[in-house]
Amino acid sequence: MSDMVHVLAVITTKAGQRDTVLALFNENVPAVLAEDGCIEYGAATDVPDAGPFQTAYGDDTFVVIEKWASMAALMAHAVAPHMQAYGAQTKDMLADRKIHILQGA
Repeated sequence: MSDMVHVLAVITTKAGQRDTVLALFNENVPAVLAEDGCIEYGAATDVPDAGPFQTAYGDDTFVVIEKWASMAALMAHAVAPHMQAYGAQTKDMLADRKIHILQGA
């Protein structure tokens, strides 16, 4: 088993705020990708009309898909100044946030 950490962050915004939060998120992506230990970092939304087997998150939710070289790299990311600034910019626009930290099985 490797030290790599996978993160799925399910972000639900207040009604009608997803596009604004995603724009701020995407502005922050280059700084995150430049962090030591960041392997992957990006947002994803529901595919429209994906069929009956899809369980959609909905219009106000997006998922952040992340891979980090180690738990230490993820912890450093959490306190990075650009993440603190992003959190302050978006906190009043969020309804819910669930962070799933996973390892390879």
